[in-house]
Amino acid sequence: MRPIAEGDLPRLARLDEDVFAEHAYPFFVLRQLYDVHGEHLLVLDSEDEGELLGYVLVGTQADRNRSWILGLGIDRRSRGRGFGRQLMAEALRRLRADGVGEVRLTVEPANTAAVELYASLGFTHLDHRENYFGPGTSRLVMVLPLRP
Repeated sequence: MRPIAEGDLPRLARLDEDVFAEHAYPFFVLRQLYDVHGEHLLVLDSEDEGELLGYVLVGTQADRNRSWILGLGIDRRSRGRGFGRQLMAEALRRLRADGVGEVRLTVEPANTAAVELYASLGFTHLDHRENYFGPGTSRLVMVLPLRP
């Protein structure tokens, strides 16, 4: 696991498209997210193939009161091996060290594996938002306080 490098962007775009299909970030958005939040974009490399197994992307408000998990993606062949938990745990560790107050994320309600992962990390249900990303894209909003 490591912070992303600029040269990883094409591989990140392929991974994001494989994981999220029509909901994947366009390359230009990934490029801009790298420019703005690159220090909070962690990737997990495969040992032998030179491919990315997963990533987590965090965006933090300037006042550090709140961060958002903007993306967590694990290669389909690598799921069920704890990589999502590893990436999230490291992201949360870094956010706590940075003094961030809380972390929020959105997740598709039907994605029970992701909802269960986030709940096991301490996230709780905050809201259910219909049409969050447009018509037919409801999302659960989950929150994890990092400061007392």
